[in-house]
Amino acid sequence: MLWNLWWVWIAAGLVLALLELLLPSFIFLGFAIGAILTGLLLALGGPLADWLAASPAATLAVFATLSLIAWLAIRHFVGRRNRTRPQETDINN
Repeated sequence: MLWNLWWVWIAAGLVLALLELLLPSFIFLGFAIGAILTGLLLALGGPLADWLAASPAATLAVFATLSLIAWLAIRHFVGRRNRTRPQETDINN
């Protein structure tokens, strides 16, 4: 199946990164980083890659976890956008 091929995850990550460029919202970027990291884990090989390749549920769980961590890191470093500031002075006074 396609879920256990490393290049499919990298390609999906690049498509999600391109989607983030077209629709900037910092949502797709977390998914893109998660997909690329999942693809790198599969490409490195070893027992973790064998475990991931054997189970689509484990692969999706790792992808979801890595995406959440990436999204939280982006949120921490970039911060929330479009914050409203309380207005303390009025320009008309």
